[in-house]
Amino acid sequence: MTRPPTAAQRRLVDTADPVTGRLKGTPAQLAALVRRGLAFRHPRPPHDHFLTPAGHRLRESAPERTGPVPATAGAAPAAADGVFAARVGGEDAGPAGPGRLREVRGAWQGLLELRRMTNPDGAADRPCDWERSHLVRAAALALEAAGHRPADPETDGYRVRATPQPDAVAVHAPDAGALRAAADTLERAGWQAGEYTEPRTRARYLLASPRRV
Repeated sequence: MTRPPTAAQRRLVDTADPVTGRLKGTPAQLAALVRRGLAFRHPRPPHDHFLTPAGHRLRESAPERTGPVPATAGAAPAAADGVFAARVGGEDAGPAGPGRLREVRGAWQGLLELRRMTNPDGAADRPCDWERSHLVRAAALALEAAGHRPADPETDGYRVRATPQPDAVAVHAPDAGALRAAADTLERAGWQAGEYTEPRTRARYLLASPRRV
């Protein structure tokens, strides 16, 4: 059985960039994570190290990572320690203004860079593996980065939720115009989005999934 990572290695994994998975540490520490399959060294300069899918799974299951439990099924946990978290809709409003805008734009640019580094053809217009394993958070980031307003207890807006389908999320919006605008944004961000009707309530919603080609 593979020995669990050391406390120092877990700290490196836990403090990796929340979007790109970029790691910081000494050469010896990073090499040890590579040997464990938790990180990889990017082949292009400056040859930074990033978490592998196994590293991301460890990071998300690490007991050191704590935060509030989502109030709504499918919602991504909000960050309580200053780590960026995309707003999926339904959370408390939280900080707004220029500071939040800079955070969102920075996270989106980091995600585009992650696409360039991890997609086999270096494409930035198509979702990467990280997005496919974090569907709700990835779709919410695309919407918030484009200026869409998430729902909160005081105002209506978009809500992104998990679905029984392993490769799709549901996106709800307050009206038909907002729903169409969300679909346009997701399609520009490399997603496929189609409108559907909820049988019980007759409410319209989007079913969105990352485009593969």
